[in-house]
Amino acid sequence: MSDSPPATLDWRILLLLLLPPLLWAGNFIAGRAINAEVPPVTLSFIRWSIALVCLLPFALRPFLRDRVHYQAYRWHIFGTAFTGVAAFNLLVYWGLHTTSATNGIILNSFIPFLVAIFGFLFYRKTLPASQFIGLLVSLTGVLIVVSHGDLQILLTLAFAEGDVIIFLAMMFWALYTLWLKDIPASINRTGLMLCQVMIALTLLLPLCLWELQTTSIHLQNPQTLWILVYIGIFPSVIALLAYSKAVTLVGSVRASVFIHAMPIFGSVLSTLLLQEAFHLYQFLGMLTIFTGIWLANRIN
Repeated sequence: MSDSPPATLDWRILLLLLLPPLLWAGNFIAGRAINAEVPPVTLSFIRWSIALVCLLPFALRPFLRDRVHYQAYRWHIFGTAFTGVAAFNLLVYWGLHTTSATNGIILNSFIPFLVAIFGFLFYRKTLPASQFIGLLVSLTGVLIVVSHGDLQILLTLAFAEGDVIIFLAMMFWALYTLWLKDIPASINRTGLMLCQVMIALTLLLPLCLWELQTTSIHLQNPQTLWILVYIGIFPSVIALLAYSKAVTLVGSVRASVFIHAMPIFGSVLSTLLLQEAFHLYQFLGMLTIFTGIWLANRIN
Protein backbone atom coordinates (compact mmCIF):
# COMPACT_ATOMS: atom_id res chain seq x y z
CA MET A 1 0.00 0.00 0.00
CA SER A 2 1.18 3.51 -0.71
CA ASP A 3 -0.50 6.76 0.14
CA SER A 4 -1.69 8.96 -2.65
CA PRO A 5 0.56 11.90 -3.62
CA PRO A 6 0.47 14.48 -0.83
CA ALA A 7 -2.15 17.12 -1.32
CA THR A 8 -1.37 20.79 -0.70
CA LEU A 9 -2.80 21.76 2.67
CA ASP A 10 -5.08 24.59 1.64
CA TRP A 11 -7.61 25.93 4.17
CA ARG A 12 -10.31 23.41 3.20
CA ILE A 13 -8.08 20.38 3.69
CA LEU A 14 -6.71 21.91 6.89
CA LEU A 15 -10.28 22.27 8.18
CA LEU A 16 -10.95 18.61 7.36
CA LEU A 17 -7.85 17.62 9.32
CA LEU A 18 -8.50 19.82 12.37
CA LEU A 19 -12.25 19.25 12.70
CA PRO A 20 -12.09 15.59 13.85
CA PRO A 21 -9.68 16.12 16.78
CA LEU A 22 -11.73 19.14 17.89
CA LEU A 23 -14.95 17.12 17.97
CA TRP A 24 -13.26 14.01 19.42
CA ALA A 25 -11.85 16.08 22.28
CA GLY A 26 -15.45 16.94 23.11
CA ASN A 27 -16.35 13.24 22.83
CA PHE A 28 -13.82 12.27 25.50
CA ILE A 29 -15.23 14.91 27.83
CA ALA A 30 -18.83 13.92 27.08
CA GLY A 31 -18.19 10.17 27.42
CA ARG A 32 -16.51 10.70 30.77
CA ALA A 33 -19.36 12.96 31.95
CA ILE A 34 -22.14 10.38 31.52
CA ASN A 35 -20.36 7.10 32.23
CA ALA A 36 -22.38 6.73 35.43
CA GLU A 37 -25.71 7.18 33.61
CA VAL A 38 -25.12 5.13 30.45
CA PRO A 39 -22.99 1.94 30.36
CA PRO A 40 -20.37 1.66 27.58
CA VAL A 41 -22.03 -0.76 25.13
CA THR A 42 -25.39 0.99 25.43
CA LEU A 43 -23.68 4.37 24.96
CA SER A 44 -22.02 3.12 21.77
CA PHE A 45 -25.30 1.66 20.50
CA ILE A 46 -27.25 4.87 21.20
CA ARG A 47 -24.46 6.94 19.64
CA TRP A 48 -24.51 5.07 16.35
CA SER A 49 -28.30 4.79 16.30
CA ILE A 50 -28.48 8.60 16.41
CA ALA A 51 -25.79 8.75 13.73
CA LEU A 52 -27.80 6.35 11.55
CA VAL A 53 -30.90 8.55 11.77
CA CYS A 54 -28.82 11.61 10.83
CA LEU A 55 -27.13 9.84 7.93
CA LEU A 56 -30.17 8.27 6.26
CA PRO A 57 -31.63 11.38 4.55
CA PHE A 58 -28.45 12.19 2.59
CA ALA A 59 -26.52 8.89 2.65
CA LEU A 60 -29.17 6.45 1.45
CA ARG A 61 -28.94 7.43 -2.22
CA PRO A 62 -25.13 7.07 -2.54
CA PHE A 63 -25.35 3.87 -0.47
CA LEU A 64 -27.83 2.33 -2.91
CA ARG A 65 -25.84 3.58 -5.90
CA ASP A 66 -22.49 2.17 -4.70
CA ARG A 67 -23.72 -1.05 -3.06
CA VAL A 68 -22.73 -3.05 -6.14
CA HIS A 69 -19.10 -2.08 -5.48
CA TYR A 70 -19.14 -3.05 -1.80
CA GLN A 71 -18.76 -6.75 -2.58
CA ALA A 72 -15.26 -6.24 -4.02
CA TYR A 73 -14.15 -4.52 -0.80
CA ARG A 74 -16.38 -6.41 1.62
CA TRP A 75 -13.59 -7.38 4.01
CA HIS A 76 -12.17 -3.85 4.14
CA ILE A 77 -15.65 -2.45 4.74
CA PHE A 78 -16.40 -5.00 7.46
CA GLY A 79 -12.96 -4.45 8.97
CA THR A 80 -13.35 -0.67 9.12
CA ALA A 81 -16.88 -1.00 10.54
CA PHE A 82 -15.65 -3.38 13.24
CA THR A 83 -12.43 -1.55 14.19
CA GLY A 84 -13.26 2.15 13.71
CA VAL A 85 -16.99 2.29 14.41
CA ALA A 86 -17.95 -0.58 16.73
CA ALA A 87 -14.83 -1.63 18.66
CA PHE A 88 -12.91 1.64 18.97
CA ASN A 89 -15.66 3.69 20.58
CA LEU A 90 -16.89 0.83 22.75
CA LEU A 91 -13.39 0.28 24.13
CA VAL A 92 -12.82 4.01 24.73
CA TYR A 93 -16.05 4.33 26.73
CA TRP A 94 -15.25 1.14 28.61
CA GLY A 95 -11.73 2.29 29.40
CA LEU A 96 -12.89 5.71 30.61
CA HIS A 97 -14.66 3.97 33.49
CA THR A 98 -11.33 2.99 35.04
CA THR A 99 -8.74 5.51 33.84
CA SER A 100 -8.14 9.25 33.86
CA ALA A 101 -8.63 11.68 31.00
CA THR A 102 -4.89 12.45 31.16
CA ASN A 103 -3.93 8.83 30.58
CA GLY A 104 -6.50 8.59 27.80
CA ILE A 105 -4.99 11.59 26.00
CA ILE A 106 -1.47 10.17 26.30
CA LEU A 107 -2.56 6.81 24.90
CA ASN A 108 -4.54 8.51 22.14
CA SER A 109 -1.34 10.26 21.06
CA PHE A 110 0.24 6.95 20.07
CA ILE A 111 -2.22 6.47 17.18
CA PRO A 112 0.04 8.12 14.54
CA PHE A 113 2.94 5.90 15.63
CA LEU A 114 0.73 2.81 15.48
CA VAL A 115 -0.42 3.81 11.98
CA ALA A 116 3.23 4.12 10.90
CA ILE A 117 4.27 0.82 12.57
CA PHE A 118 1.34 -1.18 11.19
CA GLY A 119 1.80 0.44 7.78
CA PHE A 120 5.39 -0.82 7.74
CA LEU A 121 4.61 -4.30 9.13
CA PHE A 122 1.60 -5.06 6.94
CA TYR A 123 2.27 -2.94 3.84
CA ARG A 124 6.05 -2.33 3.94
CA LYS A 125 5.25 1.38 3.85
CA THR A 126 8.27 3.42 4.92
CA LEU A 127 7.99 6.64 6.90
CA PRO A 128 9.77 9.76 5.55
CA ALA A 129 12.23 11.36 7.99
CA SER A 130 10.20 14.58 8.18
CA GLN A 131 7.09 12.66 9.24
CA PHE A 132 8.96 10.66 11.90
CA ILE A 133 10.56 13.81 13.35
CA GLY A 134 7.22 15.61 13.19
CA LEU A 135 5.54 12.78 15.09
CA LEU A 136 8.17 12.94 17.83
CA VAL A 137 7.94 16.73 18.11
CA SER A 138 4.14 16.76 18.27
CA LEU A 139 4.15 13.92 20.83
CA THR A 140 6.49 16.05 22.95
CA GLY A 141 3.92 18.85 22.79
CA VAL A 142 1.19 16.44 23.94
CA LEU A 143 3.31 15.40 26.92
CA ILE A 144 3.94 19.07 27.80
CA VAL A 145 0.19 19.69 27.90
CA VAL A 146 -0.87 16.59 29.86
CA SER A 147 2.00 16.94 32.34
CA HIS A 148 1.39 20.68 32.90
CA GLY A 149 5.01 21.16 31.92
CA ASP A 150 6.18 19.13 34.94
CA LEU A 151 8.28 16.04 34.21
CA GLN A 152 7.58 14.71 37.70
CA ILE A 153 3.88 14.30 36.82
CA LEU A 154 4.78 12.02 33.92
CA LEU A 155 7.16 10.00 36.11
CA THR A 156 4.46 9.42 38.75
CA LEU A 157 1.62 8.46 36.38
CA ALA A 158 -0.03 5.17 37.30
CA PHE A 159 -1.64 3.05 34.59
CA ALA A 160 -4.73 0.96 35.28
CA GLU A 161 -6.88 -1.66 33.57
CA GLY A 162 -8.64 1.05 31.59
CA ASP A 163 -5.35 2.11 30.02
CA VAL A 164 -4.86 -1.35 28.51
CA ILE A 165 -8.40 -1.21 27.13
CA ILE A 166 -7.89 2.25 25.62
CA PHE A 167 -4.53 1.25 24.12
CA LEU A 168 -6.29 -1.69 22.43
CA ALA A 169 -8.81 0.84 21.07
CA MET A 170 -5.91 2.88 19.64
CA MET A 171 -4.60 -0.23 17.86
CA PHE A 172 -8.03 -0.75 16.31
CA TRP A 173 -8.12 2.88 15.16
CA ALA A 174 -4.72 2.52 13.50
CA LEU A 175 -5.97 -0.51 11.57
CA TYR A 176 -9.14 1.39 10.66
CA THR A 177 -7.07 4.26 9.26
CA LEU A 178 -4.92 1.95 7.11
CA TRP A 179 -7.81 -0.16 5.82
CA LEU A 180 -9.84 2.96 5.04
CA LYS A 181 -7.10 4.06 2.65
CA ASP A 182 -7.52 0.79 0.72
CA ILE A 183 -11.14 1.59 -0.14
CA PRO A 184 -11.00 3.64 -3.36
CA ALA A 185 -12.09 7.27 -3.34
CA SER A 186 -14.60 6.50 -6.09
CA ILE A 187 -16.82 4.89 -3.44
CA ASN A 188 -18.83 7.70 -1.87
CA ARG A 189 -17.74 8.23 1.77
CA THR A 190 -21.21 9.17 2.99
CA GLY A 191 -22.79 6.00 1.65
CA LEU A 192 -19.82 4.00 2.90
CA MET A 193 -20.27 5.39 6.40
CA LEU A 194 -23.95 4.43 6.37
CA CYS A 195 -22.91 0.88 5.50
CA GLN A 196 -20.27 0.86 8.27
CA VAL A 197 -22.71 2.18 10.86
CA MET A 198 -25.31 -0.47 9.99
CA ILE A 199 -22.68 -3.21 10.34
CA ALA A 200 -21.50 -1.77 13.66
CA LEU A 201 -25.03 -1.59 15.05
CA THR A 202 -25.61 -5.21 14.06
CA LEU A 203 -22.46 -6.19 15.98
CA LEU A 204 -23.34 -4.05 19.00
CA LEU A 205 -27.01 -5.06 19.35
CA PRO A 206 -26.56 -8.45 21.08
CA LEU A 207 -23.91 -6.97 23.40
CA CYS A 208 -26.23 -4.07 24.23
CA LEU A 209 -29.13 -6.40 25.05
CA TRP A 210 -26.85 -8.49 27.27
CA GLU A 211 -25.52 -5.41 29.07
CA LEU A 212 -29.01 -4.07 29.77
CA GLN A 213 -29.85 -7.33 31.55
CA THR A 214 -27.23 -6.57 34.19
CA THR A 215 -26.79 -2.76 34.15
CA SER A 216 -29.30 0.04 34.46
CA ILE A 217 -29.46 3.15 32.28
CA HIS A 218 -30.52 6.59 33.51
CA LEU A 219 -31.85 9.08 30.95
CA GLN A 220 -33.95 11.29 33.23
CA ASN A 221 -31.45 14.15 33.22
CA PRO A 222 -31.96 16.48 30.19
CA GLN A 223 -28.21 17.19 30.18
CA THR A 224 -27.56 13.49 29.56
CA LEU A 225 -29.89 13.55 26.56
CA TRP A 226 -28.16 16.60 25.07
CA ILE A 227 -24.77 14.93 25.54
CA LEU A 228 -26.07 11.85 23.70
CA VAL A 229 -27.26 14.06 20.84
CA TYR A 230 -23.83 15.71 20.65
CA ILE A 231 -22.03 12.35 20.69
CA GLY A 232 -24.35 10.93 18.03
CA ILE A 233 -23.90 13.83 15.58
CA PHE A 234 -20.63 15.71 15.95
CA PRO A 235 -17.85 13.23 16.86
CA SER A 236 -19.69 10.49 14.98
CA VAL A 237 -21.13 11.67 11.67
CA ILE A 238 -19.29 14.95 11.08
CA ALA A 239 -15.87 13.98 12.47
CA LEU A 240 -15.79 10.52 10.89
CA LEU A 241 -16.77 11.81 7.45
CA ALA A 242 -14.14 14.56 7.67
CA TYR A 243 -11.45 12.10 8.80
CA SER A 244 -12.36 9.61 6.07
CA LYS A 245 -12.11 12.32 3.42
CA ALA A 246 -8.83 13.60 4.88
CA VAL A 247 -7.24 10.13 4.80
CA THR A 248 -8.26 9.85 1.14
CA LEU A 249 -6.72 13.25 0.31
CA VAL A 250 -3.45 13.32 2.27
CA GLY A 251 -2.76 9.72 3.36
CA SER A 252 -3.03 7.78 6.59
CA VAL A 253 0.02 9.03 8.54
CA ARG A 254 -0.41 12.71 7.63
CA ALA A 255 -4.08 12.59 8.62
CA SER A 256 -3.48 10.68 11.87
CA VAL A 257 -0.78 13.08 13.13
CA PHE A 258 -3.47 15.77 13.51
CA ILE A 259 -4.93 13.65 16.32
CA HIS A 260 -2.14 15.18 18.43
CA ALA A 261 -4.16 18.39 18.38
CA MET A 262 -6.78 16.81 20.69
CA PRO A 263 -5.22 17.95 24.00
CA ILE A 264 -4.92 21.48 22.64
CA PHE A 265 -8.59 21.55 21.73
CA GLY A 266 -9.40 20.01 25.11
CA SER A 267 -7.55 22.87 26.83
CA VAL A 268 -9.26 25.50 24.67
CA LEU A 269 -12.71 23.97 25.30
CA SER A 270 -12.05 23.89 29.04
CA THR A 271 -11.01 27.56 28.94
CA LEU A 272 -14.02 28.67 26.89
CA LEU A 273 -16.74 26.48 28.41
CA LEU A 274 -15.53 25.94 31.96
CA GLN A 275 -13.71 29.28 32.44
CA GLU A 276 -10.52 27.45 33.37
CA ALA A 277 -7.28 29.44 33.25
CA PHE A 278 -5.08 29.11 30.16
CA HIS A 279 -1.47 28.48 31.27
CA LEU A 280 1.94 29.04 29.73
CA TYR A 281 2.60 25.29 29.46
CA GLN A 282 -0.54 24.95 27.33
CA PHE A 283 0.71 27.67 25.00
CA LEU A 284 4.16 26.03 24.75
CA GLY A 285 2.53 22.65 24.16
CA MET A 286 0.34 24.14 21.44
CA LEU A 287 3.36 25.62 19.64
CA THR A 288 5.25 22.32 19.90
CA ILE A 289 2.33 20.23 18.65
CA PHE A 290 1.67 22.42 15.63
CA THR A 291 5.39 22.58 14.86
CA GLY A 292 5.40 18.78 14.80
CA ILE A 293 2.30 18.70 12.61
CA TRP A 294 3.96 21.15 10.20
CA LEU A 295 7.11 19.01 10.05
CA ALA A 296 5.10 15.82 9.48
CA ASN A 297 3.27 17.44 6.57
CA ARG A 298 6.31 18.78 4.78
CA ILE A 299 6.70 17.33 1.30
CA ASN A 300 10.13 15.71 0.88
